[in-house]
Amino acid sequence: MLRILAQSWLDTLRSIAQDTGVWMLLVLAPVVYAFFYPWPYAEQAVTRVPVAVVDLDHSSLSRQITRFAMANPRMDVRWIGGDVREAQQALWRGEIEGFAILPANLKRSVVRGTPAVVTVEGDGAFALLNKAVLYGFAEAVGTVSAGIEIKKLRAAGQGAVQASASRSPVNVQLVPLFNPTEGYGSYVVPAVAILIIQQTLLMGVAMLVGTWVEQGRHRARASVWLGRLLAFASLGFLSGLFYTGWVFVWQDYPRGGNPWAAVGMLGIYALAVSALGALLGLWFKDRERSLQVLLLTALPMAFLSGFSWPVEALPDALQVLRWLIPSTSAIQASLQLNQMGAPLRAVAFPLEVLGAMAVVLGLSVLVLGRPQATRACTLS
Repeated sequence: MLRILAQSWLDTLRSIAQDTGVWMLLVLAPVVYAFFYPWPYAEQAVTRVPVAVVDLDHSSLSRQITRFAMANPRMDVRWIGGDVREAQQALWRGEIEGFAILPANLKRSVVRGTPAVVTVEGDGAFALLNKAVLYGFAEAVGTVSAGIEIKKLRAAGQGAVQASASRSPVNVQLVPLFNPTEGYGSYVVPAVAILIIQQTLLMGVAMLVGTWVEQGRHRARASVWLGRLLAFASLGFLSGLFYTGWVFVWQDYPRGGNPWAAVGMLGIYALAVSALGALLGLWFKDRERSLQVLLLTALPMAFLSGFSWPVEALPDALQVLRWLIPSTSAIQASLQLNQMGAPLRAVAFPLEVLGAMAVVLGLSVLVLGRPQATRACTLS
C-alpha cells in the first residue's frame, strides 16, 4: 500500500507540473500574492494626509492650533484660508481629505470660559484617511486645550507640577501586545494569507480533479486517492511555510509565538482544503466551472472568518455555517498561535473542527472517487 501511495503522490505532482493552469494556481499564484498583496500596506500607518484649515478667528490661538496641526505627522496642511465653501470644493475635488473650521471668536470664547467648538469635516468614503484626519485635528486641538487648562490652573496659584497633575490625574499608557507597529498590514496580511492559501489550493485541486473527471481518470482505489490528497496537501503546506516562515519575516509581521503548533495546524489545514477541493472537483465535473464558482467566494469567506467583521453582527445561520469553511478555523487558530503565542488548549475548538473536516471530506472523496463495481451478465 505504501508503494502505491508513494507512486500516486509522485504521479499527482507530475500531473500538476504538466498542467500549466493548475501549476500556476498551486505554485506560482501563492508566490505572486506574497510579493504584491503586502505591497499597498508597506507603510503600515497612514501619514501625511492632505488637509486644510479654515481660520475664521485669525487670533493667536487659532494660529497656534494651525501650527500644531502642521506639526502632526498624520496630516499635511496644504493650505490655510478663510472660506468654508472653498475648502468643501477642494474636498469634493479630492485635493484634500478633510479640513478643520476654527470658528470666529474662538479665542474670546476660550478666555471667557464658554464652550468653543472646532468642526472637522472629512471624506468618510476612505475610512483610514478619514480616521487620520479626525485623530490628527483632535490631537492638535487637544494639545492646545491642555496647555490652556494648565495655564489657568497656574494662574489660580498652582505650581507647574501640580497643575499638570490636576489636568491629568491618571495617566494612560497604551502598549500594543500583538501588533507592536499598530500597522494595517500587520493586522490584515497574516489573516488574508491563510485565505490566499485556501483559495489557490481549492481552485487548483478542483481544476485538476475536474480534468480527471472529464478524461474518466478520477476513479481509483483508496490508496491512490490518499496519495493524491497528500500531494495536494504537500503543496498547500509548503505555501503556508513560505508565508509564515519567510513572508512574515520579510515584512516584519508579528510571528513565532507558538511556531510548532502553527506548523501542525498548517498540515491539518492543507489536508482539509485539499479534500474539499477534490470533493468540489468531483461535484463540478468540469475544469472551468471550479474557477467560475470559486473566484466569487473569496470576499464572503473573508467576512465570515471573523477577523475583519464582528461575528456577533452576522445572522445566526451564518455564525454556524461559517465553520464549514476551513479558513474560518485556520485564521482563528493561526492568529492566536503565530501572532499571540497561544497554547494548544486555547485553539482546541478550531483545530478539532479542522481535523473533523479533513476526515469527513477525505472519506467523502474516497467514497465518491472509488472504482465502479462491474457486473457480469450471462445470456441464456
